[in-house]
Amino acid sequence: MSEYVTRPKRTNDLWLSEYSSDNLKLSLRVKDLIHTEKTPYQEMLIADTFEYGRTLMLDGAYQLTEKDEFTYSEMMAHVPICAHPDPKNVMIIGGGDGAIMREVLKHECVRKCTLIDIDERVIEASKKYLPFAGCSFSDERADVKCMDAMKYIRETDERYDVVIIDSTDPVDFAAGLFQSGFYADVKRVMNDSAVLSELTESPFTDSDLMTQAIREMRKVFPDVYMYWGVVPTYPSGMWTYGLSVNGTGINPSEPVRTVKPTRYYTNELHRASFILPPFLEEMIK
Repeated sequence: MSEYVTRPKRTNDLWLSEYSSDNLKLSLRVKDLIHTEKTPYQEMLIADTFEYGRTLMLDGAYQLTEKDEFTYSEMMAHVPICAHPDPKNVMIIGGGDGAIMREVLKHECVRKCTLIDIDERVIEASKKYLPFAGCSFSDERADVKCMDAMKYIRETDERYDVVIIDSTDPVDFAAGLFQSGFYADVKRVMNDSAVLSELTESPFTDSDLMTQAIREMRKVFPDVYMYWGVVPTYPSGMWTYGLSVNGTGINPSEPVRTVKPTRYYTNELHRASFILPPFLEEMIK
């Protein structure tokens, strides 16, 4: 049994917990443990919970839940794509559960979506146990590569209009993903006026990582922005995203296309998400 599963004293009461810090955790009561596996890269756990449905955990951190993943997946995908005038070629770094790719492929203008995730086992488990997310892998425009994303972007001749970085927390094999050297490599594979979006964590529980990501992006890209939204099962519930434009001519806070169906994203919410609370403005000055 995973060390992240705890049993309180009450009979038949199984809980799944993510420890955000020594003093903060989020727990979901488990209906059924569906799959546990130690992959070559991380510990994976899939459970069915009473409150949020099926959930995927990697190394003890919630990656998505059936009930609220759309709040994250839609903002990661639709903000950069709706800001771009002609997004044909999209790359997702990470995102092995497939939920963001599902949203990307709602855009008929996208001709190919390349997803690069080092852990093939996450992709296979999502197809089998998380069909609400893994359904995107069967799309003929999906180009899935199970390999080190940093190696791929250093060697590929492909060029992309939109790049979406959906990494796990920046430790171990993902440790270099919040560094200026990585952003410089990504910039090399971006077309002129391409748009990049990346998760930048919570300003309440991961403020150092958040400010580091924005600072490192600013070393490489002339225009760096932040937008935000809510993800109930991520630490603190408030989530931020970094966005960069390679060149000029795009105002990322102004969408130039629409997308349907969605459950969270709208063009109006797109614009509003770039309006930062004063405390957040101060943190990333």
